[in-house]
Amino acid sequence: MWEPWDYAIVIGNGFGSRKRLADECRGRGDGKMADGLRKVCFMLREKMEEEPEEAEPQEGVLYVTDLGEVYTALQQRGCFVLPYLHEKNRNESFPGAFYAVERLEEMDYTSFDLAYCRLAGLPWNILETKRLMVRETTVGDVDSFYRIYQDPSVTAYMENLFADRDEEIAYIRDYIRKVYAFYGYGMWTVMEKGSGEIIGRAGISWREGYDLPELGFVIGVPWQRQGYAYEVCRAILVYAWKELGIGQIQALVMEGNERSAKLCKKLGFSRIGTVWEDGAAHILFRSGYLEESGC
Repeated sequence: MWEPWDYAIVIGNGFGSRKRLADECRGRGDGKMADGLRKVCFMLREKMEEEPEEAEPQEGVLYVTDLGEVYTALQQRGCFVLPYLHEKNRNESFPGAFYAVERLEEMDYTSFDLAYCRLAGLPWNILETKRLMVRETTVGDVDSFYRIYQDPSVTAYMENLFADRDEEIAYIRDYIRKVYAFYGYGMWTVMEKGSGEIIGRAGISWREGYDLPELGFVIGVPWQRQGYAYEVCRAILVYAWKELGIGQIQALVMEGNERSAKLCKKLGFSRIGTVWEDGAAHILFRSGYLEESGC
């Protein structure tokens, strides 16, 4: 029997509930769609818009079906397919499905578009500042990350990447599939708009044992001391409140990392105390309520 909660993320009320339109968060900065959804084709028990054998994998096309046989046929043809679950098809099988929809009537364009992007492996642009763009990380970013992390000053106060490049790629693939898909946020890639270069990473994540999400950031040495860290972190705090509804955020800074501690204070964080993580002392900072701070 089909039990979606066993292995699939059920898409429905809230899956596309970001307060921005799809073309605002995954566009190219000019308001145009970037390789996104163009068409949703329904292949339902009661509404078959075309036969599975006639379907061709097309860029920008998402198929929705409540029939296991159709799902498998479309998958085998290389199409992007979203299973639709309801009381009448509980005995249908959708092998390998990672996403599914239960309340089709609540799905809007943004919801379908986000589902398509996840299935197609397309990153979402998260936000832009005057000089920077923040988007979801892709496996294509790995080489840039290694160049950033190879400087000892970068890893002096934070965990390094995997020594094996293939392990790092596997980790990123898993992160995209699980963290971005489940939370809708995470650590993102930071790019300099003028050059298009990847200059670091920043974002929001959860650390086990804590009640608040955590702000994280790293900027490569060539781009440090130019105000980029403050610019991107400030924008993320605004995004966290306005788009994600997060009211408060924490940050952990290893003892001795004075520049990061100074940045946290500049962002309006207060020092709460000292905690131990991975065998080292860290300063625990906490933001005020983001709404009250003007975010």
